[in-house]
Amino acid sequence: MSSLPINPPPRLLMGPGPINADPRVLRAMSAQLVGQYDPAMTSYMNETMALYREVFRTANEQTLLIDGTSRAGIEAAIVSLVAPGDRVLVPIFGRFGHLLREIAERAGAEVHVIEREWGTVFTEAEIERAIVATKPALLAVVHGDTSTTVAQPLEGLGALCEKHGVLFYTDVTASLAGNAFAADELGLDAVTAGLQKCLGGPSGSAPATFSPRAVEVIESRKSIEAGIASSADEIAASTDRRIRSNYFDLAMIFDYWGAKRLNHHTEATSMLYGARECARLLVEEGLANAVERHRLHGTAMLAGVGGLGLTVFGDLEHRMNNVVAVEIPAAVNGDAVRGELLTDFGIEIGTSFGPLHGKVWRIGTMGYNARKDAVLTTLAALEQVLRRHGAPVVGGGGVGAAYDVYQDAGAA
Repeated sequence: MSSLPINPPPRLLMGPGPINADPRVLRAMSAQLVGQYDPAMTSYMNETMALYREVFRTANEQTLLIDGTSRAGIEAAIVSLVAPGDRVLVPIFGRFGHLLREIAERAGAEVHVIEREWGTVFTEAEIERAIVATKPALLAVVHGDTSTTVAQPLEGLGALCEKHGVLFYTDVTASLAGNAFAADELGLDAVTAGLQKCLGGPSGSAPATFSPRAVEVIESRKSIEAGIASSADEIAASTDRRIRSNYFDLAMIFDYWGAKRLNHHTEATSMLYGARECARLLVEEGLANAVERHRLHGTAMLAGVGGLGLTVFGDLEHRMNNVVAVEIPAAVNGDAVRGELLTDFGIEIGTSFGPLHGKVWRIGTMGYNARKDAVLTTLAALEQVLRRHGAPVVGGGGVGAAYDVYQDAGAA
């Protein structure tokens, strides 16, 4: 039996990610391959580094891509910064805090956690008390957690970490490009992200940036593969401090992206093209403009679900611009509503995890899908499906409330 060509069904991806990739990103990814040390390729690598310095708002020399999904970026950062026995503090307020904890534990860290109810965030004072009590080498915190749709404020945490001699890492996969963020101003030492949300690309490349202080820690654990080392002196850090992953060994990856061009792995060329285009488009739009676009369409979606008579979950003061959690009405089957939206309208919205599984839908307005037509279409379809399932929605209330937001913003 011969296989047919890939022909995905048409979908409007309005969940928490992935989203529909910008067509310009997909076009960039279709460009022809070149060798990884071709002058054209190394030039693209340098351009990508420079673009992501603008995206992250940093002067860090070590700003590059980790080949893999956003989780690859998280793992590379933690496994390269954390040696066995190091203390790590993880404030957990959603699913992805638990992920940071697990990765740090697998790296051999002594992990300490503080936890908040999902849908809420930590105060600066709570985090400082935990730092004082646990004396960690690294504070690892998720910025925006799509499982709860809220963002942990990062302001002030960099100063706390500097005061107490702690490295400061955050994952901004869900928030970057849709919410205000500036790595250097926030005092961050390590930041990782992904393309598949507000950056408007596909999953598979993890932009990351590392401060000189983080680089110093990573370089102190440096070792080079015997097969490519130029001398025996280059080969090994002490085995107890050696970075435990080869693929995610940032010390070697820095040399791969840097002037040495030390061979580490074969670059994921098409993903680099896509990541470069995501950053190029964002810089062309302007970071402040992109954040405002996400704020506008996220606000319209928030107003729209409220206009339908639905209840929004979580701390709205700390809600991300690009995703909203909606409590599933008691009268309906949440999975059945999602299924009908997908099969009848070609629209995907998300469910959630853990204590929120089956209790909320997550609706995203991010990246290429942070658009007026996508918001209005989703609200109109959701109203009709909810009506069919017997939910007491307000007729026309969703689209009408969203239109009011656009009119007030002069976008009608």
